[in-house]
Amino acid sequence: MSVGFFQVPIPQNEPVKEYRPGSDERAKLKAALAEASSKTVDIPMYIGADEVRTDIQKELVAPHNRHQILAHFHEGDQSHVEQAITAALNAKEEWANLSWEHRASIFLKAAELLAGPYRYKINAATMLGQSKNAYQAEIDSACELIDFLRFNVHYATEIYSQQPKSSAGVWNRLEYRPLEGFVFALTPFNFTAIAGNLPTAPALLGNTVVWKPAYQQIYSAQVIMEVLKEAGLPDGVINLIYVDGPLAGEVIFKHPDFAGIHFTGSTGVFQHIWKKIGENIHRYKSYPRIVGETGGKDFVLVHESADPKAVATGLIRGAFEYQGQKCSAASRAYIPSTLWEEIRGYIVADLQAIKMGSVEDFGNFVNAVIDEKSFDKISKYISDAKADPTVEIIAGGNVDKTDGFFVEPTVLVAANPLYVTMCEEIFGPVLTIYLYHPDNFEQTIELVDQTSPYALTGSVFAKDRYAVELVTKKLSNAAGNFYINDKPTGAVVGQQPFGGARASGTNDKAGSLLNLLRWVSARTIKETLVSPTDFRYPFLASE
Repeated sequence: MSVGFFQVPIPQNEPVKEYRPGSDERAKLKAALAEASSKTVDIPMYIGADEVRTDIQKELVAPHNRHQILAHFHEGDQSHVEQAITAALNAKEEWANLSWEHRASIFLKAAELLAGPYRYKINAATMLGQSKNAYQAEIDSACELIDFLRFNVHYATEIYSQQPKSSAGVWNRLEYRPLEGFVFALTPFNFTAIAGNLPTAPALLGNTVVWKPAYQQIYSAQVIMEVLKEAGLPDGVINLIYVDGPLAGEVIFKHPDFAGIHFTGSTGVFQHIWKKIGENIHRYKSYPRIVGETGGKDFVLVHESADPKAVATGLIRGAFEYQGQKCSAASRAYIPSTLWEEIRGYIVADLQAIKMGSVEDFGNFVNAVIDEKSFDKISKYISDAKADPTVEIIAGGNVDKTDGFFVEPTVLVAANPLYVTMCEEIFGPVLTIYLYHPDNFEQTIELVDQTSPYALTGSVFAKDRYAVELVTKKLSNAAGNFYINDKPTGAVVGQQPFGGARASGTNDKAGSLLNLLRWVSARTIKETLVSPTDFRYPFLASE
């Protein structure tokens, strides 16, 4: 499909509201939090035109207040997965045939709704359901999701406008068809924006979708669905179901019309899905598109020329914003011993000033981890470190799940660069530091590259440009998103396309044209304007 003469203005990133004391936006967000906290929401599945309720209702609680029930959602079974697939396939033809600009207008309207009347509602839902502070929710569920919707429309127009050359007497064109079948979007708890982007990106290109969010994110997922419906998304284009993952997979990955998966989650789950797709490859009408972003063991490498205060700030923000539950979070750092005492002083002072508690207190920098399972896992790493004589805990180390799942920002210094918390993804507020002699900088670069199977994000701090260039080249495969003199988190749609390789995923770069290309199947059409009527070529003529 080509765009003809229609063009969409190049989008600008949505401005971030700061929620300063006394500001209008702070008052509106607090009002939205109070409104959400005053009621328990009943959340159905959305399949085709129906709001589906079942006999199995499960609680959604606030991670920072485990006694606060936010909602009950209706859990489905395999029959609901089948219904969702049928609804997606039934909606397919009409949605795919809808002119691209009319599909685009729905998602542009959704962006405007999120930027306006739904901004505080989606932020409040993310804060309460996923325990994000006001700023972390703002940059996620408002700004990043708005940016995904707007920039994806812009990238779609670029794709449709890419057309081949035509020689004399021939008209060549590319038709960008949606995939044949349905797309499965399997989304994580930690970013509302990712949960919104994974189903909407394929849908924008004419695909219909079965969307299964992480249970811990259902509270804000329901708001996304409300926005999409108000924006005019037709029934059956995106079907939102709450079904146990393995049960859903048993149906989806054996279905002949399975066309692709858009995934963010753990490496283990993604590898299991890939294996299941391989086992069922003979069943499918087409080879499915497998697009996934998984875990990370993201590094910060500090050179002797670095600014110690900038390093400390980068580590505090990179490791402990949203309790370290970003797949890009800084979780291992390599610091020259000559800078350590100064950097340590800044880190300890900053952590002593950080407050931890409920999201409703805007003075809290750190909130709760997502649930009890995560709390227990993180706590085990910390208790093991306390018992290990080769590890020093210089900050944090305390945990408490009496009222909420709270883990203090914890900084470990490991004598062994291959200590378990330097190697394994923890997904919590734990940063492990290894001190190296500055003479061993190049060997430390090799250590960074070889320690982890992941390759999602990483950063280098240095004023020495030769050092920056050396690290950039040596670690070219160690991080899909690489940062110079900055924390390894905070990718912005349209500015830093996001994704990693190795065990971190397929590196299809969410927030760019590269990702959207995975959701189209191009057909080349050649039209000869005046057909030949003689098979003979000139070379056949007699002398």
